[in-house]
Amino acid sequence: MFEQINFQPLAFGKNYTDAFVKAQGLALAGFERITELNLKTFEDRVKASVDFWSEAAEVRDVEAAQAFFPKGAQFVKESAEKLYANNQEVLGVSLKTSEAIGALAKSSFETAGKQINDTIAKTAKATKKAA
Repeated sequence: MFEQINFQPLAFGKNYTDAFVKAQGLALAGFERITELNLKTFEDRVKASVDFWSEAAEVRDVEAAQAFFPKGAQFVKESAEKLYANNQEVLGVSLKTSEAIGALAKSSFETAGKQINDTIAKTAKATKKAA
């Protein structure tokens, strides 16, 4: 009986450690995906900005400035749309990662609860037999 009592904290500690390692792996995978999305968007926006400002540098007179103005408005609109889309995608990845970690924690708690109940039942039976 004492062996079961002494062994249980070690078993529970191992189960929780395994769950935490898996959760850390999920979190790092989510972070990696978010970083990848942000870098891709940043790279795209830097390239678009360089193209925009290169074209803006070629404006020399009022007619060219008037022709260029709609391009500037389009650039701002496109940048805002791209950043919004990126933020939505990052939010989606964050939610999926959170759901996966939550499901992992739930299954870990359910497994631990089942093990505790099984141990209590076995100990109760052993105690009844000994008495």
